[in-house]
Amino acid sequence: MKTEKNILIAFVLNLAFSIFELIGGFVTGSVAIASDALHDLGDAASIGLSFFFERKSRKAPDESYTYGYARYSVVGSVITTLILLCGSLAVIYNSINRMINPAEINYDGMIVFALFGVAVNFAAAYFTREGDSLNQKAVNLHMLEDVLGWAVVLIGAVVMRFTNLKIIDPLMSVAVAVFIIINAAKNLKEALDVFLEKTPFGVSVTEIREHLSELPGVVDVHHIHLWSADGQNIFATMHVVTNSEPIEIKEKIRKELLSHGVAHVTLELETEGEQCSEKTCHIEREETCGHHHHHHH
Repeated sequence: MKTEKNILIAFVLNLAFSIFELIGGFVTGSVAIASDALHDLGDAASIGLSFFFERKSRKAPDESYTYGYARYSVVGSVITTLILLCGSLAVIYNSINRMINPAEINYDGMIVFALFGVAVNFAAAYFTREGDSLNQKAVNLHMLEDVLGWAVVLIGAVVMRFTNLKIIDPLMSVAVAVFIIINAAKNLKEALDVFLEKTPFGVSVTEIREHLSELPGVVDVHHIHLWSADGQNIFATMHVVTNSEPIEIKEKIRKELLSHGVAHVTLELETEGEQCSEKTCHIEREETCGHHHHHHH
């Protein structure tokens, strides 16, 4: 439950911090800080959601979710990422506004707040750095982004303090926002691949088919389906035509698949007499194919 605890710590830190930040934004008059506060509130909300989803994703499979709840973690990731994207767009909008009409900023106050910001968010990022669920990655991205955001605000505040170039404040905000948008988009793609049942990254159907066909006793392998519940665990189903002892064949196949990172496999064993008429059945032909018409050659 390490992931869960980390997410909770991040949530508490973030929530407390965004309140502290809103006050900071008002006191210093810095948009970078104020927009960061809103963005942090969004972060806190999405981290709260992530916590809830991550927890739910741990539930064991039951009648309603026969595959288990792993995808809830991915849903958490999608929502978090979408909030992140909206936040970044809002920040960009605010910043452009600010470039057009610059305002007075209390630089000293800004430097103090930024120092705090870097410290608190660095702590939060440190706590959430472990864990490899997509959800965890999305949360960690938030944290990292906050550290970056504050580091940038800090540097900017120092520069402005000595040069009085007001445009630096909004420019910095835009730079961070763009960086986030790029990363969030990658995260979103990963999550969508899971939902679209795309063959998991790093696994090759062709390679698996070849390796399995080489096993003694395996005549043919077709209908290979590979997918993942959460972006980490890989599931597979396939039809295997065999002319030898089923128990041994299943053992061999499971072993071979394990070496490809497939932990959970369901096998349909067929004898040579009942080969599917086609090597790969198309969905609409599944009826004629699935019922194994006996072809006697």
